[in-house]
Amino acid sequence: MNIKKIAYYLATAVLTGIMIFSVQMYLRNPEAIAGYFESVNYPGYLVYPLATAKILGLIAIWGNFSKWLKEWAYAGFFFDVTLAFTAHMVAKDGGELFSIIAFFALMVSYFLGKTVRP
Repeated sequence: MNIKKIAYYLATAVLTGIMIFSVQMYLRNPEAIAGYFESVNYPGYLVYPLATAKILGLIAIWGNFSKWLKEWAYAGFFFDVTLAFTAHMVAKDGGELFSIIAFFALMVSYFLGKTVRP
């Protein structure tokens, strides 16, 4: 296996781990997460749809069913990570580190996914 393929799978695994961690937080304690969302002016009702979208996005990326669907999943994660970074910066809670890691993992996974055959 070449280095690009290893980097692709490693970056995609890191992104997956961060997204699964956030999904489990959303599902285990939705009231607290909704309260956090509302404290940074995001609607609290987004908890379940966002958790569902993250799960479906991961399925689209790993399943590799459709190039079009995979592109939309990456776009959704881009917006999610960008908005999460902004929310953590506004809240000043120190959580922006995971958003930065997720952003770099997302970019590496996306661009290497175009050059290697996953």
